[in-house]
Amino acid sequence: MHIKTNRLIITNFTLDMAQAVHQNSLDEDTRRFLPDEVFETVDAAKETISYLMSQYENSESDGPLVYPVLLPNGTNIGYVQAVPTENAAWEIGYHIAKQYTGKGYATEAVTAFLPEIMKQLNLKTIYGICDAENIASCKVLEKCGFKMEFEGQGVYQGKIRQIKKYIFKER
Repeated sequence: MHIKTNRLIITNFTLDMAQAVHQNSLDEDTRRFLPDEVFETVDAAKETISYLMSQYENSESDGPLVYPVLLPNGTNIGYVQAVPTENAAWEIGYHIAKQYTGKGYATEAVTAFLPEIMKQLNLKTIYGICDAENIASCKVLEKCGFKMEFEGQGVYQGKIRQIKKYIFKER
């Protein structure tokens, strides 16, 4: 994958991104809202990147399709992803490292990624699920055209939490 926007590049992972992935995963928001995406060591990040790279070539993949988000100078600031869920549905995910938040990067990345990943996966709809307390993430989905379909108790990151479930339908 290679998507360029005015300020971002969305591309495939390479193993040399492990240090940045490790660093980007350590902020308090990741620990709070995405604890399974915290990489305490560079080696842990490298192991995960290796797995994620293996999913790019696997047309029968049931794993996530995760792509780093880079600034034009090559700085890795986060990722966007499509993750399979039950009933052959897919969910979008994204994370921008704390030091880069508040600049519209997540909205820009998701807006650019949606049409490409939906075409690649032949999807008419994709979901977005957020911890209801993650107001910034909910706002990203809303800005990108997702409509809230459910708010209430649900499983999120393996725990029962107050969640918001959004849906995006192809136009």
